[in-house]
Amino acid sequence: MPDSSLIDAARDFNRFYTNFLGVLNKAYLDSPFTLTDARVLFEIGSHDGISAVALVRDLHLDPAYLSRILKRFRSDGLIETKADPADLRSQIITITGKGGEQLQELGRRSNVQIAERFDALALGEPQSVVKAMQTIRSLLDPGVKPSPPVIRAHRPGDIGWIVQSQGKAYAEEYGWDMRFEGLVAEVAGKFLAGFDPAMEYCWIAERNGINVGSILVTNGGDGVAKLRLLYVDEAARGLGLGKTLVDECIRFARTKDYHQISLWTNEVLHAARSIYVKAGFRLVSEERHRMFGPEENGQTWVLDL
Repeated sequence: MPDSSLIDAARDFNRFYTNFLGVLNKAYLDSPFTLTDARVLFEIGSHDGISAVALVRDLHLDPAYLSRILKRFRSDGLIETKADPADLRSQIITITGKGGEQLQELGRRSNVQIAERFDALALGEPQSVVKAMQTIRSLLDPGVKPSPPVIRAHRPGDIGWIVQSQGKAYAEEYGWDMRFEGLVAEVAGKFLAGFDPAMEYCWIAERNGINVGSILVTNGGDGVAKLRLLYVDEAARGLGLGKTLVDECIRFARTKDYHQISLWTNEVLHAARSIYVKAGFRLVSEERHRMFGPEENGQTWVLDL
């Protein structure tokens, strides 16, 4: 169950956006239509004939309610209907010339309304609004195929994100205290302060412009590369990102002539350990500790290259 504050925030946004769209207004965009009327007319105008059954399914409308809207549209000369040859109980609906003109006028008014809202924003803010809308749809609309993750090098701000995201995630999932966030900050800070691009690298996994994963390779000396800070956000798990990031580390270490990769993890991190085992890492030592609050079993794994 999500945190109640998240649910409250979502409900608050729904109320705001309902008012923003004028959903509760009887006259949508100062027209004789409600928002539902306009949505139905748009769907009809977007198809070269659509059945009433499809409208009910796609718009999640009560059949009787839709029937009343269609009856009114037909009376006003906005649509034409004929029997559906595939289902005599349904109808095929097409928009008329008059209906098309009305649809165009609604589109024009909607464009003006949005343009007025965007004109009141600062430079770059309309793009931020649209990006946020795209993010909401990509996450909540089951009909939208998620964009594939992109693996890229780190940029300014990414290392700070690694510290923040891992500190928060491990506190919530495993009850680790802020000493773990301090350790992540120490590792990340040393990486930035002494970054050697010839022998070290940081990969960021990004989806729809949002960071969802990370991993580092640092130079441990004596031909040993250290794999550090593997992380995949909860929203991106199950996509194989963890394996992809580890594979990138192994490939990089081989091209830089490291003879071994070493990493430290904890037994409780089952998904990560599974990736390491499948990649050929072997366990060389382990020790109990309370470095972050709860008792854990720390483990060191190596991969000979």
